[in-house]
Amino acid sequence: MYSIGELSKRTGVKIPTIRYYEEMGLIDAPERSEGNQRRYTKDGLSRLSFIQHSRDLGFSIEDIKDLLNLSQHPEKPCHDAHNIAVQHLADVQKRISKLKRLERELKRLSKCGAGNIADCAVIETLADHGLCETEH
Repeated sequence: MYSIGELSKRTGVKIPTIRYYEEMGLIDAPERSEGNQRRYTKDGLSRLSFIQHSRDLGFSIEDIKDLLNLSQHPEKPCHDAHNIAVQHLADVQKRISKLKRLERELKRLSKCGAGNIADCAVIETLADHGLCETEH
């Protein structure tokens, strides 16, 4: 059995976040000691590690709920879990594409540096989106 502090140390998840995951139903409410201290099992540790790794990979809370539910049914085909991962990958690729456009635009803007604010490309472009070279 693990205290909430021990669970936090082992997983890297902050204590308030562990409590939040309990409230969200992502992890089961733990047993309580005689002193009313939360006591987590090895399964609780494993589940929290699963959640943390999923969060590290950027999965949403809703996706994690679905993945956790699927993990409780090992007899089911992997199709649904695969679809969740594929959709998440597509979302990540869209964000990367947008970030690359932002990077190009910011590189272009940051070439400015000489002169006065009155002639500053950064200020002018921020005031008029039409001066941007790409949609971002």
